[in-house]
Amino acid sequence: MTSPSISLRTVCLDCSDAHAMAGFYGALLGWEPTFTEPDWVLMRNPAGGVGLSFQAEPAYVAPTWPEAPGQQQKMIHLDVLVDDLEAALAVALAAGGRAAPYQPREDLRVVLDPSGHPLCLFLD
Repeated sequence: MTSPSISLRTVCLDCSDAHAMAGFYGALLGWEPTFTEPDWVLMRNPAGGVGLSFQAEPAYVAPTWPEAPGQQQKMIHLDVLVDDLEAALAVALAAGGRAAPYQPREDLRVVLDPSGHPLCLFLD
């Protein structure tokens, strides 16, 4: 039996507003939407690799960062490699992200996207 071809193509993030999320991640990563619907947006990495999609959910509850007992926990977060931490943070903030009040390390910055998902900007 031959093994099937299996590869990760897209990470889909549930959110409150798919188009706001696409605007944020598009500005941060320099990507454009490749397909949109009223409550869903697909973005492919123009350099290849894994893309992102965003699906608006009416009952979406933003995670708490840092995690706290009895609060909505994060289910996923993205790690984004940058070559200039402060410049990348400025881009993320200008795109609509919020700096998380809790920053656990000096070599990364935690940013909350428009739906409250934490993402880490980090140096190699």
